[in-house]
Amino acid sequence: MEAIWENIRRGLAEASPLDQANLALGLLGVGLMIRRSLWAFPVGLVAVCVQGVLFWDARFYADAILQGFFFACLAYGWWHWRCDTARAETGGAHVTMLPLRARFGWIAAGLVLTLGWGAWLHTHTDAAQPFRDAFIAAFSLIGQFLQVRKNIENWLVWLVVNAVAVTAYWSADLAYTAFLYALYLLLAALGLRSWRQALAQKREPAP
Repeated sequence: MEAIWENIRRGLAEASPLDQANLALGLLGVGLMIRRSLWAFPVGLVAVCVQGVLFWDARFYADAILQGFFFACLAYGWWHWRCDTARAETGGAHVTMLPLRARFGWIAAGLVLTLGWGAWLHTHTDAAQPFRDAFIAAFSLIGQFLQVRKNIENWLVWLVVNAVAVTAYWSADLAYTAFLYALYLLLAALGLRSWRQALAQKREPAP
């Protein structure tokens, strides 16, 4: 156990400033998203730019390219949430739930995208971990889309993605990013709980 903590301490001490900035921006962005704050989007836009550079340098090409989609998705989410907030009397964003058939459809789409993207990375690039990289990227696409659409299932997707990402980034010597995704894992659980409460309040009949 002592050796494990020593490796963690050394990894954090040797992390780059970009990796450290990624940690700070990521935590702030997810915390704001849990609270369903519109400020999550401008913070997220800066965070994905930092992550894009960080992942490209570490040869996680799928994740690096993914940040471009995230940028567009966050910009759309910012607009979508602002419109929803303007319509809502309470000023909050409405949480929704997918039907069971749609859940299975998203899972199937994620697996197909993982296999196809992973195979392409393995054949055409020097990606460090092509299929794990593709899995993280594919299901992050789905998680981000569900999040900006305010589907509660996004937190379930992030729970799985973050668990896989922790091991992938730690093995690539991205200590701060691995630590960040470990915190993301915890925050995803908190987000799921918070959004479930919001969904339950929405379903309660008005007095």
